Amino acid sequence: MNESKNSVLKNSIEQTLDVSTMTSFDHIIINANIVTFSTQYGFDIYSDNQADSNPYGQLLNAAIGIKNSKIAWIGTQDKVTAYLPKYQDSQITDVDEKWITPGLIDCHTHIVYGGNRSNEFEARLQGASYQDIAAQGGGIVATVSATRAANIESLFAQSEKRLLALMKEGVTSIEIKSGYGLDLDTERKMLTVARQLGEKYDIHVSTTYLAAHALPPEYKSHEQDRADDYIDQVCEWLPILHSEDLVDAVDGFCENIAFSSDQIRRVFEVARSLDLPVKLHSEQLSDIGGSALVAEYKGLSSDHLEHLSEEDIKKMAASNTVAVILPGAFYTLRDTKLPPIEALRKHQVPMAISTDCNPGTSPLTSLLLTMNMGCTLFYLTPEEVLAGSTVYAAQALGLPNKGKIEVGCDADLALCDIARPADLAYQMGLNPIQGIMVQGKWRETI
Repeated sequence: MNESKNSVLKNSIEQTLDVSTMTSFDHIIINANIVTFSTQYGFDIYSDNQADSNPYGQLLNAAIGIKNSKIAWIGTQDKVTAYLPKYQDSQITDVDEKWITPGLIDCHTHIVYGGNRSNEFEARLQGASYQDIAAQGGGIVATVSATRAANIESLFAQSEKRLLALMKEGVTSIEIKSGYGLDLDTERKMLTVARQLGEKYDIHVSTTYLAAHALPPEYKSHEQDRADDYIDQVCEWLPILHSEDLVDAVDGFCENIAFSSDQIRRVFEVARSLDLPVKLHSEQLSDIGGSALVAEYKGLSSDHLEHLSEEDIKKMAASNTVAVILPGAFYTLRDTKLPPIEALRKHQVPMAISTDCNPGTSPLTSLLLTMNMGCTLFYLTPEEVLAGSTVYAAQALGLPNKGKIEVGCDADLALCDIARPADLAYQMGLNPIQGIMVQGKWRETI
């Protein structure tokens, strides 16, 4: 078994390294079983002939050499043993046949917000719908009021707790959206807190501008909603915040209770002029063509997707747009419309999975539980949800050097005390993560 899993290691990467290279790593991980999610090691989740693929791109009894925060070498354990006396004990981590995975990536979150909406949770249990709550001034607008009222220190303190919960479960990169400000000052405040979280905990934070999330109360009246006027403001604020280095990508909520595809298109045009990638909340409650729009702009991802059509799936496949599946919202809203998983598989659209951590529809700070939900609710496989939390989540954020373990990639890793990779999706409530490595440095248990 070990030989068959490791046969893919007999390649030029391992054979061409000389003694000087093998004795110059900053750190070595030994006695490891590795989930690589690298095509170099046989990972091919869409292969027509699964007998020719290597699940998870897994390697047994292997070792990893790390230099300058990058994966510098991957090989079988026997290839590195002779060089170990050249290293100090502090440079070697013996993981005793535990599993190393890429650091987990939560690619769709709203973790920066003020306040609490457990009252809406109670209301839904008493029969209120998502649309009912929004019409009564709840939903996103309720969080907007609380977020506007919070000062930056309070907002940071509330959001920090959510980030720490995710990091404890192996998250080394995260996307954080704005969208609970809906005015320039509060959108700036949210994005600033997101940057500060990344700086304090020295992990990768992708910031996403989501001012086109909901219509703020000042743009609503009994006579008419001034959605087009608000979109004008959204388009004006984007270059300002981008000039302050606060925006990595642009998002919107394209839905019958939010903004039309024409309105989102205006925001995307500004993003294109700034060379910013786009993504979209779409097809959560209805099909109004959001995924086709994001595919037209070669967007990073289209997210939610319960009402996604096969025609738009084809467009996503052609544009290499990732489908981000969010079972936490499906679960919290007690939805019954499943995303078209089989059609996404058929057209080989990469599927990422994420917590969608937010105060109203997915108050979820466990990516491991999200993976279990992806299996139990959406019939994804354990391999699909782990790939969706690593290599495809990285693609959804435009991070080609993260989410997989191969030479040249960032040394962002998670150490897992599990018997096999499927355990990460199978177990509920037991956290098997024993440590994370970020940019080549181990973090103590948080």
